Amino acid sequence: MGKIVKLAELIRIRNKAKKENQKVVFTNGCFDLLHRGHIEYLKKAKTLGDILVIGLNSDYSVRRIKGKGRPIQDQKDRAEILASLYFVDYVCIFNELTPLKLISKLVPDILVKGGDWKIRDIVGKETVESHGGKVLNIKMVKGKSTQQIIQTIIRRFRNIK
Repeated sequence: MGKIVKLAELIRIRNKAKKENQKVVFTNGCFDLLHRGHIEYLKKAKTLGDILVIGLNSDYSVRRIKGKGRPIQDQKDRAEILASLYFVDYVCIFNELTPLKLISKLVPDILVKGGDWKIRDIVGKETVESHGGKVLNIKMVKGKSTQQIIQTIIRRFRNIK
C-alpha cells in the first residue's frame, strides 16, 4: 500500500491508529501549485499528531471552487507530489466541494486549516469537536499563495513578449 489511498483504506488506517493511541491530523485543499506556504503549513500540521492525512480536492471539485482554468496540475500529479513529502502520511482524493463526508467517516483527532480560515467556518468542526477532537488554524506564510504564483507567471510572461 502506498500513501495515496481510497476512503475505505483510510478508515482502516484510522481504526488501527485509534487502537494504537495515535493522533490523526487532517487537512484538505487543492494544492494546485505546491509552494513554500504549503510546505510550512503541512510541516506544522504534522507536528500536531502522529499521522497526517490530506484530503485532496479532485479536479472536478477544484474547477467548481476555483473556476475555469484550474487546476493547473491534475489530481494524480498533485496527489503524487504531496505523497512524496516525508511529513505527509496519506493522501485521499475527494470529489465533493467540501471534505465533510471524508471528515465524517474519518473523524480525525485534529482538524486543521490555514490561518485565513476562522475556526467557526472550518468544515467538519462540529463532527471533530463532538468526538472530543480539536479544530485549529495555522498561520500562513505571508505573500505565498498559488494565486500569487499564477499572477507572477502571467506578468512575467507578458513582459517577455
